[in-house]
Amino acid sequence: MDKISGLPDELLVKIITLVPTKVAVSTSILSKRWKFLWMFCTKLKYTDKDIPHRPKPRLWEFVDKNLPLHRAPVIESFHLHYSSYSGAGKPEDIKRWIEIAVSRCVRELVIYHRSYGINILPNKFYTCKSLVYLKLSHVALIDVPSTGCCSLPSLKTLKLKYVSYANEDSLQQLLSACPVLEELLLHFEEDDTMTDFTVIVPSLKSLSIFIPICCPGLVGYVIDTPSLEYFKIEDQGELWHNAEIKNMPKLKEACICEVPDLESFIESITSVKRLTICPEQDRYGDGFVFSQLEHLQLCACRMNPLNLLSQLLNDSPNLRVLDISVIKEHEENELYDYSDGKSWKQPSHVPECLLSTLQIFNWSRYFGRPNDRDTAVYILKNGRHLKTATILADSRQEDVSDFTMITELAHSSRASSLCELVFVGK
Repeated sequence: MDKISGLPDELLVKIITLVPTKVAVSTSILSKRWKFLWMFCTKLKYTDKDIPHRPKPRLWEFVDKNLPLHRAPVIESFHLHYSSYSGAGKPEDIKRWIEIAVSRCVRELVIYHRSYGINILPNKFYTCKSLVYLKLSHVALIDVPSTGCCSLPSLKTLKLKYVSYANEDSLQQLLSACPVLEELLLHFEEDDTMTDFTVIVPSLKSLSIFIPICCPGLVGYVIDTPSLEYFKIEDQGELWHNAEIKNMPKLKEACICEVPDLESFIESITSVKRLTICPEQDRYGDGFVFSQLEHLQLCACRMNPLNLLSQLLNDSPNLRVLDISVIKEHEENELYDYSDGKSWKQPSHVPECLLSTLQIFNWSRYFGRPNDRDTAVYILKNGRHLKTATILADSRQEDVSDFTMITELAHSSRASSLCELVFVGK
C-alpha cells in the first residue's frame, strides 16, 4: 500500500476509475489521503443487477449519499442500472442524479430503469451539449420538448431498448434534436401502442431496428436516411406493416430479417457489398441487380432458404463469398424444413457469379437432405473459380450419416481444379 500511496493523485484516480464505483468509494477509508480521491473518478457505474435480493445497502441510498459528493468537473461515463426491486427510490431522485451528471458535462449516459410510464428524465437532459453516447432501457419518453427546445448537438450514438413513447411524435422529436447522430438502435417493446414511427436523420450512418412479434398497434414506418452505410432490421410482427424505405444511396451493408414485404426492402439495398438475409418469402420480384454485392449470408434458421438462393445468385454477378448458415441472433431458434418435399429449383442458366467471381462457399448446419445435396453439388459443379468449399454437418441431425454426406460431395464433379473441399462432421 505504501508503494501505491506514493503515486501522484492523478494516477491513483485513474487506477480507482478502473474498478467498480462501490469499490472506488470504499477506498476512502484507507487513509486521509484516499478519503477524497474517488470523488474525482471520471467513470461512475451504479448497478444493482449483481445483488437483486440483498435488502441493504440499497442502490438508491448509496447513490443518493455519494453522488452529490462527486467533484470531477467532467464525467466521461455515468451508468445507472436501477430495477424495480432496488428500493424506495423516487423519480425525483433519479432526475436529480441525471442533472448532476449533465452539470458535469457527461459524455456517455446509460440508464436502465423500469419507470412504467413515469418520467425520470429532467428537462436539462434534453439540452445536454456534451453528450456523445446515450443508451436508455425500459425508460419512458414522456415529456420530449418540441423541436427548438430540445438540442443534443454532440450526440453520435443513441440506443433505445424497450422504451415506451408518449405518442408517435416523441421519437422523431428526439431524433430531430440530434444533428450529428451517426448510430441509432431501436428495439421496440412488446405490446407497444405506437401506431407508426419515422426515422428521418440526414447524418445517420448505422441503423438497427427490432420489432417484436406482439406489436399489435403498429401500422407502418418511414425510414429516410441519405447517409446510411449499415442497415439492420428484424420485423417479427404478426400483422403486415407498411414499410416505406427510401434514400439509402451510400448503403454498404444490410441485414434483413423476416420483413413483411421483402421486395420493398430489396429495392432500397441493391447497392450493398455485404448482405445478410433471413427471409420469409421465397421471391422478391424481378428486375433487381446487386451489382456491388461481394458477400452473401443466407440464414437457414426458420425456413428452407434455398428457395431464394437461385434468384440471389442470378442477381449478384460479382459475388465472391456465399455463406449458408444461421446468424448469431437466431442460433437458438428451432430449425424447420419448409421445402415440403419439393425439389430445389436450380437457375435456368448458370449465374454469372459462379462462372467468374465466386471463390468461397461455406455451409454450416448442413443436413445432407436431397435439396441440400443438390444445391451443394450444383455450386461445386459450376463454380469455376472456387478456392474453398467448407461444409459443417449439423450435430442435431440423424437422418443422414457423415459418411454418406462426404461421399456424395467428394464424388461430385468440380468445375475448379483448385477447389479444396473441407468437411467437418458431427
